[in-house]
Amino acid sequence: MSLLRRPALTVALAVAVTSPLALSAQILQKAPGAPTTLTPAQQDARAIYKEMVEINTVDSVGSVTKAAQTVAARFKAAGFPAGDIHLVGPASAPAKQNLIVRYRGKGRGKPILLLAHLDVVAAIRTDWPRDPFTMTEQDGYFLGRGVADDKSMAAILTANVLRYKKEGWVPERDLILALTADEEGGGDNGVSWLIANHRELIDAEYAINEGGGGTLQDDKPLFHSIQAAEKVYNDFTLTVLNTGGHSSVPRKDNAIYSLANALARIEKYTFPVELNDITRPFFEQTAKVEMPSLAAAMKALVANPADTAAARIISTDPRYASMLRTTCVATRLFAGHANNALPQTATANVNCRIAPTSTGTQVKARLEQVIGDATVKVTGSREDRKDGAPGPINATLLQATTQLTNKMFGGVPVIPTMSTGATDGYRLRAVGIPTYGVSGIFSSPGETNAHGRDEKLRVKSFYDGLDFLYELVKQVAGPNAGKPIS
Repeated sequence: MSLLRRPALTVALAVAVTSPLALSAQILQKAPGAPTTLTPAQQDARAIYKEMVEINTVDSVGSVTKAAQTVAARFKAAGFPAGDIHLVGPASAPAKQNLIVRYRGKGRGKPILLLAHLDVVAAIRTDWPRDPFTMTEQDGYFLGRGVADDKSMAAILTANVLRYKKEGWVPERDLILALTADEEGGGDNGVSWLIANHRELIDAEYAINEGGGGTLQDDKPLFHSIQAAEKVYNDFTLTVLNTGGHSSVPRKDNAIYSLANALARIEKYTFPVELNDITRPFFEQTAKVEMPSLAAAMKALVANPADTAAARIISTDPRYASMLRTTCVATRLFAGHANNALPQTATANVNCRIAPTSTGTQVKARLEQVIGDATVKVTGSREDRKDGAPGPINATLLQATTQLTNKMFGGVPVIPTMSTGATDGYRLRAVGIPTYGVSGIFSSPGETNAHGRDEKLRVKSFYDGLDFLYELVKQVAGPNAGKPIS
């Protein structure tokens, strides 16, 4: 996933960066609640988790295929028929094969897809105080690249399906486990390839995916979210071309200055508020647990999305600000060819996270309007990729999540959410497979540091997620779907 996995409440973080070891000591405080002894199910899940983390599956240089093959061997050893285990992917990407496993049920309903990605972002060894591809357990945390995004989910789903088989439980409908490639790199070798080439292997009533989870405040559950929509990633390139010349004779039409002025206009521009069927109830429900000033602003904005004063208050929290609207931000710059020459070319990358009610074409047009300079050319990196229209959460899944959250986490509210980052969920929703991020994995805002140095996940949260998803899938795929959880 390209950004934080869970909604965050207002948080201030100030860390003086010195060395990786010093930084690690500052941010790694003991997390309470880790079990001292493990059940057999927890031992199995931990072994799978460790195995996954310790295979380098970096989207650019690692091998998702190796991890997929290792997991496939576990299913073969557990007695799954060869015809229900599929290692598939494009021949042009041998290191990016996807694993699809079908667990046969009684055929009484369309399958449920259990989705997680195996690829991870790069981790530079010299930046880390420990090997990022060795899973370390320390002070109540698991540490290593991918422990939060997304190998925790991949390990939990894998362990639970194997556990169902071992226990002899047969669901009413088939379960499909998909462990995929290319989610982090945004390429087309994972879910997009499966949709285009093997839709029959993953076709389902809906999917359970990353993107949701629980928020902790003072180590206590505050709320549990179900991700049902997400913003869509799109890069735009701003380019200014010029004939250049000798630096001793400056000209008014300097490519760098034109580009800098364009970026300054984008910096000052704020896209309009775009609430939808997921963000509207998110702010309604979050207002019940937020601080009074933010709560009042959330209620006011839901009542009137044109309330600019309320939007301004909510936008003081960067996470909430991003949930309100499309955002675009400069992320890379390139310019010039010599210290003593006027620049002939200046380019910048502007990364946009587009609200699901808008399109890349609309955002490109708005950027051109904001820039207001015909010499600055704006080009998009992708065609119009749009998340499926946000809609209501599957009633059975919502009911089961709410009941199980009440049972396991003290009755904290279950809140629908829209991710500001990207997951593979939008690809599935766009072709008519509703996808929901729900996990039972709780963390404090920003704690996991996914994509960053010292990525981590609470040990307790991993095992809580293991238990939560074990029960949740049994509830929605079993004969007791929709009935109270005892």
